Amino acid sequence: MNKKIAVIGAGNVGASCAMYLAEANIADIVMVDIVEGVPQGKGLDLTQAGPVRGYNAMVKGTNKFSDIKGADIVIMTAGLPRKPGMSREDLLNMNADIIKKVGTNIKKYAPKSFIIMVSNPLDLMTYHMQKVTKFPKNRVFGQAGVLDSIRFRAFIAMELGVAMTDTNAMVLGGHGDTMVPLPRYTTVGGVPISEFIPAKRIKEIADRTRVGGGEIVKLLKTGSAYYAPAAASVDMCKAVFNDEKKVLPASAYLTGQYGIKDIYIGVPVVLGAKGVEKILELKLNKSEKSALQKSAKTYKSHLKIMGY
Repeated sequence: MNKKIAVIGAGNVGASCAMYLAEANIADIVMVDIVEGVPQGKGLDLTQAGPVRGYNAMVKGTNKFSDIKGADIVIMTAGLPRKPGMSREDLLNMNADIIKKVGTNIKKYAPKSFIIMVSNPLDLMTYHMQKVTKFPKNRVFGQAGVLDSIRFRAFIAMELGVAMTDTNAMVLGGHGDTMVPLPRYTTVGGVPISEFIPAKRIKEIADRTRVGGGEIVKLLKTGSAYYAPAAASVDMCKAVFNDEKKVLPASAYLTGQYGIKDIYIGVPVVLGAKGVEKILELKLNKSEKSALQKSAKTYKSHLKIMGY
């Protein structure tokens, strides 16, 4: 294999990303972390699983950013995790410094790469990463609604007892408490969920989606979610690698769409070989558009705290 994907961070999210990527068998993986021995050990362990898991991808662990040289895609997972009682925004200043250091190294060693952001606060860190690297905005995008929508899909499948793969969902807005689940654009087998679930129950499921990450933080007590965030990240990675032109609600830079500009926030995009190839503008009703713009306004205020 000569394609290369770099995963920054060898914690639970990063290691899970590396595992899913290896099993996708689309590229070799280099996993970078500042803790000596951890990325090397996990990389070796994952490589040794290849013969029975059916992949030929090599997984290398390293403490040197220079080893990401030539990476086609960089998945940024490094950062401090949320702890019980913390919001994603509480992580703002702590993780901004990490993004600056990593972004500088990505610019130096993988200047032609695409960057998929996973680190929280997601939308703010995606904006920050683009400013640090100065990469074209279509090449820097965040996970956002990709994770939120698969959570919504899982809850709907659990509610109806149907196949998760038969569900489709759309969640816009910031990857946080101001996210905007859109039940009108959420279906089972192509049929709107309103045909199967009462409005009151749909609202309850949407509300659970909005705090889905926090629910897991409370249960784990010592960390945050990692399997689903990693799966969402790899889904985005494959969309770019395979030029799938996949419609996903990713955190993308807006230039006036939905009445919002100069901010990264979750909206439907076409994700392909050029990264974010198009932003799709859905017809939102008044309350949906208001909720999306309110979400954007919240993040605008946080950007000011960061000096933007």
